[in-house]
Amino acid sequence: MIDFETARHNMVESQVRPSDVTNRGLLDAMSSIAREAFLPAGRKSLAYMDEDVLIGHFGDDQVARYLMEPMPFSRMVQAADVKSTDLVLDVGCATGYSSAVLAQVADSVVALEADEELAATATQTLLDQGIDNVAVVTGGLTEGYASEGPYDVIFVGGSVPEAPQSLLDQLKDGGRMVAVVGQGAIGEACLFVKRGDVVGSKVVFDVSVPPLPGVVRHAEFVF
Repeated sequence: MIDFETARHNMVESQVRPSDVTNRGLLDAMSSIAREAFLPAGRKSLAYMDEDVLIGHFGDDQVARYLMEPMPFSRMVQAADVKSTDLVLDVGCATGYSSAVLAQVADSVVALEADEELAATATQTLLDQGIDNVAVVTGGLTEGYASEGPYDVIFVGGSVPEAPQSLLDQLKDGGRMVAVVGQGAIGEACLFVKRGDVVGSKVVFDVSVPPLPGVVRHAEFVF
């Protein structure tokens, strides 16, 4: 039988801390949240591997969905500088692990998921884990969830070809969004910060993560 508590400790000590993740609240959250609870029964043993873990295939198009590798996930959350008073939008929450971690370091989380089956799983799993400051909602991931915004932080749980303007528009003044921009083998984890009507960005680190479903690059017209 797998000792998940030891595996969780080893994940933090061998994957997260060595990646320059020093935020105490985040480290505590990743040390306490049962990552295996957010995977189907046949994949729980893979919960603490240092790679993206397939959750399953969902929707009419049978799109593959993953639990993001601990290293890029933790570095992205740290880059967002989530505070205990923040309202966070978690875009593409899948089964809810990212929302569970964010809920430990923020005031509240709106967890957005396009697939109704995944959203139902996330709702039940978060309830089972005793996490009561996350609201799971369904809708298109590119559109965000403006009715509950604006947000202090937006976490994008997969790579996108470009930062969706609709999500940036839902940031508060001073709000931050983290997303991996670029798909395939090359991507950049970027931090976007909104000041007034202007959004600045910087690359935090290079990484490749699975794509967020339903997000496409806007067509470029040539005249």
